[in-house]
Parts: sequence; structure tokens; C-alpha cells
Amino acid sequence: MIVHHHWKDLREEYYHRLVIGLGNFDGVHLGHQKLISELVSMGKELEGTTAVFTFHPHPLAVLDPENCPPLLLTQESKQKLIARMGVEVLFQVPFDLKLANISPEDFIRIVLYEELGVIGVVVGYNYTFGHKGKGTPDLLEKFSGRYGYRLKVVPPVTVEGQVVSSTLIRGLLLKGEVAEASRYLGYYPFVEGTVVAGDRRGSKLGFPTANLDIDQNLLVPSNGVYSAMVNVDGDSYYGLANIGTKPTFQGKKRNIEVHLLDFYRDLYGKHIKVSFTRRLREEKKFKTPADLVKQIERDIRQARNEWSNLIE
Repeated sequence: MIVHHHWKDLREEYYHRLVIGLGNFDGVHLGHQKLISELVSMGKELEGTTAVFTFHPHPLAVLDPENCPPLLLTQESKQKLIARMGVEVLFQVPFDLKLANISPEDFIRIVLYEELGVIGVVVGYNYTFGHKGKGTPDLLEKFSGRYGYRLKVVPPVTVEGQVVSSTLIRGLLLKGEVAEASRYLGYYPFVEGTVVAGDRRGSKLGFPTANLDIDQNLLVPSNGVYSAMVNVDGDSYYGLANIGTKPTFQGKKRNIEVHLLDFYRDLYGKHIKVSFTRRLREEKKFKTPADLVKQIERDIRQARNEWSNLIE
């Protein structure tokens, strides 16, 4: 997938039949996946080039920073998921006040028609754009004939009657309900990062852990102990992840550390992916390190039993 950070002067040199999906795509959840699926289908039907157009940072980070939601995915993870679904081009455009003030009509005329020459547009039912978010799917429909593009509006995607949304998923993650969140994401919530040196306390306790250096703007599930799947160099391993401050040792900084079961290699400096499959318990302070060790042993047994049941 080719990534552009602007939309200007690309039509004549690169793209002549763009079919474009518009949205934020934070989380690339089931609703976004449905939209991208429709986008790819339209691209094949119209024999066009499929593209996603989104902004970074999130518009609220510029317009209302105090109320900007935390990210469900890093930009790198978002790009990977979108690319895997067959999208050929990603316009990841920096959002600023100049863009915030463009009218919906000018966005359609200048960006979609004059600069990109789109022949197809796919949006979600609640998509808004342009100055103060006044642009709507109805407006895109109104101008579709004038500017010669086909419009597809994707209705809400539901799971057992519940509409899938990034807001819903954020709420579940803040409560540690990662298994429930996965029903709306279409995959287990995950973080990716580089393994950095920690205090090596896990090794001293008999459970060496990989400490992750992650994007601070990313929404991480609530503090607690989770069963996890860990991807290292393309291979997957069972693991036990702890999110929190290590209260038994008077820790203050929140971090993520994961113990890989039946894994004995050095991980420092490696880029790994940790998928949280289920929250086993809250983080708690133990009276002694020995008490903590006993609890970790119980956590590992519980996690192994759950994975055995899944395999069966």
C-alpha cells in the first residue's frame, strides 16, 4: 500500500480512477472493515484504484484537545490492517486549522473532484466532514451527479443488536473487557512495541518479562493481569500480561510487561505484538514477593486451562 501525506498533484501523474473511502478508521473495527470491504468491491466493479482518505492527528486533537479520544491503534498498526484488506493507497493527511475551515462543498469540489478526480466514494452512515462537521452523506449524494462519482453509504454494523463504534470499544477497554471488545473489533485488542530493559525483577521472581515501550497516546486496557497471545518474529506464543504500576514494589509509572510461557530467548530490542485475550484479575498489592509468586503461578494455571479449552 502506498501512503501519501497530501492530495495535491497526484491525479495526473499517478491516479486516474480513484475509488475512495472517507473516515477516521480508528480501531479499524467491524464497521470500518465493512466499509473497506464495500470500497474494495466498488473498486473492482469500476476498475479503479482503491484508496482510504483519513486525517492525522485526529481532528479533535487540533480543535478540542481536552476532549480528543485516545487512539485505539497506532498509525503504523492502522496502516497494516487497512493494507491487509486490499486497499492500494492511503491518504494520511495532516490535519490543521486551515483544513478545519474548508467548507464541505469546497472539500467535495477541490479535494475529491479537482485534485483527486474520484469516480467512487464510500462513507459510513454517520460520516461528517468540512467546517464544523456540516458535511454529510446527503451532501455527498447531492453533488455526486455534478462531479461524476458513485456514492455508497454503509449502514451501521451491529453485533447482536449493538451498533459497533469506536466509542463503545473504548468504554470496554477502559473496563478491561478485552474479550467483549474483540467482538466489535473483529480481533483481540493489541499493542505493538519495542522490548526495553526493565528492572529485571520478573527474572528474580522466576518469571522473566518483556517490558514494552509503547505510544503514550494509545488507549491501553485498564490495569490488571491478562491472558495474552504474543507475536515474535512471526511466531505466536501464549503469555501473561500485566498492565499497571507494580504496587507490591511501590511502583508509580504505568507500564506493560508480558511473560511468555515456554519461551527462553532474549527479547531485548525486538518489536513484538501483544494481544489481550481475557482479563484474569485486577492488579493488587501483595504483602510479600512470595505471595505474588504464588498468585502468578495461579494466573498461569488459569490461563493454560482456558487456552486448553479453546483448543479443544
